[in-house]
Amino acid sequence: MTKPAGVIERSTRLAPLDGLRLVAALTVVFYHYIGQGTRAWGQPTPHLFPTTHPVVSYGWTGVQLFFIISGFVICMSAWGRSLGDFVISRVVRLYPAYVACVVITTAVITALPLIDGPPTHTQFLINLTMLQEPLGVGHIDAVYWTLWAELRFYLLFSLVVWRGVTYRRVVTFCVLGTVAAAAARNTDNEALRMAIQPENLSFFLGGVTVYLMYRFGQNAALWSLLTACYLLGQLRLSDKLGDMTEVTGAHGSAWVVSVLLLAFYLLVMAIAFGRSSGADWGWLTTAGALTYPLYLLHEVIGWTLIKRFHRALPHEVLLIAVVAAMLALAWLVHRFVERPLAPRLKRQLKRGLAVLHREQPQPAPDRRIPRQRLAVEQQTDRFAYGVTNPPRDGRCSG
Repeated sequence: MTKPAGVIERSTRLAPLDGLRLVAALTVVFYHYIGQGTRAWGQPTPHLFPTTHPVVSYGWTGVQLFFIISGFVICMSAWGRSLGDFVISRVVRLYPAYVACVVITTAVITALPLIDGPPTHTQFLINLTMLQEPLGVGHIDAVYWTLWAELRFYLLFSLVVWRGVTYRRVVTFCVLGTVAAAAARNTDNEALRMAIQPENLSFFLGGVTVYLMYRFGQNAALWSLLTACYLLGQLRLSDKLGDMTEVTGAHGSAWVVSVLLLAFYLLVMAIAFGRSSGADWGWLTTAGALTYPLYLLHEVIGWTLIKRFHRALPHEVLLIAVVAAMLALAWLVHRFVERPLAPRLKRQLKRGLAVLHREQPQPAPDRRIPRQRLAVEQQTDRFAYGVTNPPRDGRCSG
């Protein structure tokens, strides 16, 4: 493969990308509240929101936009980092807010079990680990499934970080990942599907590829790779469309989801290539910070609030109020959990990593006797026991 001539100087922070993450989160929020919220509203949402329901019924694709952005950001954040630093950055980014949101959601559905009953003690504790899916324990909130997808991608990409992130290695990783995802689409091997996750991997790899274009510039190899990621992603969305149509009750179009996926890539590329450089407003970074807690909190808590108040307020007013409440709660989690705890957790983890490095076993000292010293000792031993070397002509001395 041809390596680009050099790195293109770019900003290390893309505020419009933070804003796009919030847009992706809100599309999922409205999808859950309007697209599939019939149980909470007490009557079919197509009747309550006849105009918006057909549109927001495509909001489930916001998750795929999340994955594309995640691939871009993960590659950017991993460049130049050791494996230990990469793992620490992911733990610090994910766990403080996640644990807080699990606790808050559990408290709400325990106090107001209007949608789902309270989780069991074991379910609550296992959910705190973020590993409930591989352990066979149900999610307290169904949206947590995406975190297991993220963790599996981190694990795969950590193989690149372990060896050292370079252009060649990342491209090789993307090519092999794309081939593996295509080959595993129809496999019945559950272990292979869990490791590769062919249903999601192409979106992450597409984001990684856009980052390579952002960092090194565009070339035919990267465009070919991105095209393959798009086609695989389009196949996945088409496969999922039937299930989503059954859930929402709205007739979905394969053409629409294909265009949406294309639009997602174009938006991320427009931001990466500086087409939105005039939109680097500070508030976009703050908005992006709300994305993660908003996503974790919105579904079950939002449905619970809708169920509790849908008879007391007009449905349009209640919808706006619940979305505003979720944004406010997300800000509280960011302000009072993520911001104070993340730096402390990072320091503690770095301190622990430093201790591990210091305690790595040192190579054992070389106890072999040097050749010169060995020769002297052997000669000394011969004289000590009355043994001398015979003359070169073979005659005995004396």
